[in-house]
Amino acid sequence: MATTLEQRIPLLSLDEERQLFGPYDRHLREIVKRFSVRLSAREGSLRLQGEEEAVRTLESRIRFVLQKIRNQQNLHPEQILAGLLEGESASPAAASATPVGKKRQEASPAASSRPSSRGGGLPRPRSAAQNRYMEAMSAQDLVIAIGPAGTGKTYLAVAAAVRALREGQVRRLVLTRPAVEAGERLGFLPGDFEAKVNPYLRPLYDALHDILGPAGTRRLKDLEVVEIAPLAFMRGRTLNHAFIILDEAQNATSLQLKMFLTRLGEGSRAVVTGDRTQTDLPHGQSGLEDAWRRLQGIPGVATVEFGPEDIQRSPIVSRIVEAYKEES
Repeated sequence: MATTLEQRIPLLSLDEERQLFGPYDRHLREIVKRFSVRLSAREGSLRLQGEEEAVRTLESRIRFVLQKIRNQQNLHPEQILAGLLEGESASPAAASATPVGKKRQEASPAASSRPSSRGGGLPRPRSAAQNRYMEAMSAQDLVIAIGPAGTGKTYLAVAAAVRALREGQVRRLVLTRPAVEAGERLGFLPGDFEAKVNPYLRPLYDALHDILGPAGTRRLKDLEVVEIAPLAFMRGRTLNHAFIILDEAQNATSLQLKMFLTRLGEGSRAVVTGDRTQTDLPHGQSGLEDAWRRLQGIPGVATVEFGPEDIQRSPIVSRIVEAYKEES
């Protein structure tokens, strides 16, 4: 007796559903006839049900076609149908696509990214350090970035994560920060769990809103393609096929950083960002400097350090950073 299987594939937009199903659901009918798989779209995701081998084959082909759509290739409906029915063998051009979980080490991220624009644009590096950072995130399993505020550490990491998701290199984004009070005694915070932790995670939401737009961010969050949570919620998990960002890592202890770094599963990569001058932990307890020192030179790990010259905010911010640096 054949084993049955059900799989779900998140869709980033209604347009993806329309392109996959084809004009008047023509592609849908052809897929059902070829694979004998039940296919439906509900709550922002595709649901595949049928014999295990057929479901896994169709899932692979749908992800292959979605990758090409998300790379903003203008595909004719016939090309989409051929990709769904035949997979990578559908055309010679198909062989050049990047399969799910593979990293694009050959392409330069600086060349492929576009100027930032709300709701879809990706930022272009504006300094040599930013360019090294983007290249490292494209090629390495773990990148640790240290530098002052305003150098684009978090924003570029989120942009790299969104690009990896669109290109099919990962299947989900996990963004996390330590929940530290930064010296303010906030006391009791009203509301549910999300309302309590949102103030700590707001900068990550801001970056996603700027790149995907508020509606796009909400959709991916509702589909659980994007998860934003405090660092403590990473304990005990294994994150597969994910792009994971730990922001404000100077507020994590060595044990917390070790816990985070050991969450990496199959097909995942991680970025750790922080500013060693802005830790809110007692002196000597921050684990960022320790991780920076321990992981230097390890294969698959890249370190990037930013300086005041990389700050992209108001020019006075660079002068303020220099003033505090001289005092310390």
